[in-house]
Amino acid sequence: MSLQEKLDAFKADFRAGKPPFHAPPDIHPIMERATAELIASGQASRAIKAGDRAPSFALKDQNGDAVSSADLLAQGPLVVTFYRGVWCPYCNIELQALNEILPQIRALGANIVAISPQKPVNSRKSVRENGLGFPVLSDEQGETGAAFGLRFALPDYLVALYRKLKNDLPAFNNDPSWTLPMPARYVIGQDGIVLYSEVNPDYTHRPEPADLLPVLANASSRV
Repeated sequence: MSLQEKLDAFKADFRAGKPPFHAPPDIHPIMERATAELIASGQASRAIKAGDRAPSFALKDQNGDAVSSADLLAQGPLVVTFYRGVWCPYCNIELQALNEILPQIRALGANIVAISPQKPVNSRKSVRENGLGFPVLSDEQGETGAAFGLRFALPDYLVALYRKLKNDLPAFNNDPSWTLPMPARYVIGQDGIVLYSEVNPDYTHRPEPADLLPVLANASSRV
């Protein structure tokens, strides 16, 4: 089953309220409205894309250790995936799928990191619950997501819904701003230029992990 098929199956079960989901059905139009508005804003088209120079970053991993893009790029190409947080089931499904191809990514001489605005304690939860073999970095205050053009503010009506569902982003992220990154995936070459980009304002859609492998193979052959 492809990653998108897994996401679509989860979405169908969630909308149908199948166990263990017990969310009221009236939440779905609210979430879909917010997604439609984010798509219509055109922000995804303004984010960092293939051919651009990637912003550099230095962030703490799930253990509180510093990780810098410069150090990782000195070793080889770098895969960067931005996700919303451990509370997002779509993100967790994607992280698990990326972890499945981790041996192939490393065999091609590349590294991979995941970045979210959540606190390190929640990054540790992401690693533990998804069995990840790669670092999860904490972009507290969302500055790296903003540098990539991904950070957006949740509309007031979605903030109200999240509060009702007890999805307390300020507590998760140690940031009162109620902002998130659009899910995105990048391959950055050792010269800092983005070789592959996929940004989708619809968080229920993610590219297939295997799409990375030809890009990484080409990048590795040029080194």
